[in-house]
Amino acid sequence: MGVRERIAAELTATMHGGDLRLERYAGPPGDPGLFGIVPDDPVWRVHGHATGMLTGGFAALMLQSLHPLAMAGVDQHSDFRADPVGRLNGTVRFVTTTTFGSAEAAREVIGLVSRIHTRVRGTAPDGRPYRADDPVLLTWVHTAEVRSFLAGHQVYAPRRERLTPAECDAYYRGVAPVAEALGARDVPRTASAAERYLTGMRPALRATPAALDSVRFLRRFGRTRRERFVVRLLMNAAVGLLPGWARAALGVRRPAVVRVCWDRPLAAAVGHVLVWGLGPSQIQAAARGRLAGARRG
Repeated sequence: MGVRERIAAELTATMHGGDLRLERYAGPPGDPGLFGIVPDDPVWRVHGHATGMLTGGFAALMLQSLHPLAMAGVDQHSDFRADPVGRLNGTVRFVTTTTFGSAEAAREVIGLVSRIHTRVRGTAPDGRPYRADDPVLLTWVHTAEVRSFLAGHQVYAPRRERLTPAECDAYYRGVAPVAEALGARDVPRTASAAERYLTGMRPALRATPAALDSVRFLRRFGRTRRERFVVRLLMNAAVGLLPGWARAALGVRRPAVVRVCWDRPLAAAVGHVLVWGLGPSQIQAAARGRLAGARRG
């Protein structure tokens, strides 16, 4: 097995559990998907850019951890410490299926996540009750996630492929129905609305011991020395995607010159290697073939 094949195999195992399940994306011919996302849409472009999604994904986890109730649910119910790769596989499966998959496949993963949410409830260390299907928490998790994905794309996509302000708003409109299908309410639908939402949430956010522990865990994540090295580089880059107040809350002190002149070039270089190793996306190719069935029909 050559270098490229090894990279592809390792990434497929880490991100997708070793099986891309292409049948979720390839048919039936002409199926527009549950949310009608097509290749030219901002959602497709953002979620199809590997480096932006990897860095944005790590940034999302750090930002989401600042909500004490959301973090309590993860800390008390998730198996991310015992099985971080399995947890990652589930998140990747949800995003890729709702973006590129058939309508039936998208309904299936939304239903699965919704059922899991009904079982996640408890009491946070500060004494407040929480439940994962709370619309307020669902809106927080969604907004922190998609804001981070978009930030990753706008930094790491080639300049000519970055979204215009109008396309950024279209991205937020395009992803909002996914969150609403899970039960979120009052989901931001423009970039300015998302930033206002985050500003309004700041009084409710803080870095709990569980949040700080989760960030430390993420920085050490990896089953091999090479994987841990890559994760550390991507985590450093993800720090640069966070709002300044979120970095301060998490106690991350990384000077701007380091974030811009060191972390970003290294993450971009790693991203190029990973994209080269993976080759053209089989998932996107399968989805394009399914969508093309409508034109042929």
